[in-house]
Amino acid sequence: DYLRLIISGHMNTFEIEALMDEEIETHESEAEVPANSLALVGDSLPAFGIVAAVMGVVHALGSADRPAAELGALIAHAMVGTFLGILLAYGFISPLATVLRQKSAETSKMMQCVKVTLLSNLNGYAPPIAVEFGRKTLYSSERPSFIELEEHVRAVKNPQQQTTTEEA
Repeated sequence: DYLRLIISGHMNTFEIEALMDEEIETHESEAEVPANSLALVGDSLPAFGIVAAVMGVVHALGSADRPAAELGALIAHAMVGTFLGILLAYGFISPLATVLRQKSAETSKMMQCVKVTLLSNLNGYAPPIAVEFGRKTLYSSERPSFIELEEHVRAVKNPQQQTTTEEA
């Protein structure tokens, strides 16, 4: 979409940057909804576990006239509710919300990379320099080295030459 706007020539660099910022912000806001929903569920599950435990203890106390072995089993069942609430919250739901947030951050970082690259090119930098500006915005764990990027660009530009080199 942005290449079409750039080619049309009717927008200056600042307008395109503002539009890109707005799109990135919208993406980040939309991506927060599922992660926040899961986090809210994860935060409330221990409370449900406590409610289950209290109900189980009330049931166990209603059976106080039974033998100690039966009473112990009823109290143990009551504690299972607490355990399940904590296990589901901190073992599954909250980590899943964290993963969703990380994936969203990675996508936003890629969008930032594209933004910086396009804007650098629009501001008059040569394409290799603009790509270098974009490369610098990536997380260090995902960022290719300058040489890796250069080799990849050469391979994409000349796929037949790489095939010939590999066959030799």
